[in-house]
Amino acid sequence: MACQHGRVTTTDPLAPFQWLNGWTVTSHEVVTELSRGCEVLAVTRHDYAAEHSFEYAIDGAIVTGYRLRHPHERYGCDPDRLNGFMRELGMGLDKPQDEAAWDAAWQDNYHTAVPRAFALAAKVTGVPFTPDMLDRPMLVGPIAEGDRLAAGQQHPLLGVPPGLDH
Repeated sequence: MACQHGRVTTTDPLAPFQWLNGWTVTSHEVVTELSRGCEVLAVTRHDYAAEHSFEYAIDGAIVTGYRLRHPHERYGCDPDRLNGFMRELGMGLDKPQDEAAWDAAWQDNYHTAVPRAFALAAKVTGVPFTPDMLDRPMLVGPIAEGDRLAAGQQHPLLGVPPGLDH
């Protein structure tokens, strides 16, 4: 899959994840902007101060998103688009109706939410998340809107100065 945004074109399946402060890619503002003219899928595992999340966007719109431990609370312009894949992976898509069902859903999702999200990402993109992906050098840099940002100017979405390459 190739994605082009402004002056950046990449076929790297990990490109959406390769940001300084990489968790920001799943903020609605950033993922929708990154997806203009292409598709972006981002899975966030955040063990403190935030919840794990999944965002799938196409051409500036969130198609499907959810907090990983709550797959029954999907949102977006087509929140049910990935339901077939999600069911294949054993995700509970129906909202629990009573306390016992909530407890069972929590127990089922607590340890499996993150692996299931990466498996879902692999089904959607055709790119399996493998350990060797983590051994590669990480490329980082902002995507400038229109003309290149002036030296020292903050990127409007990412808040990092332009020209960062490490």
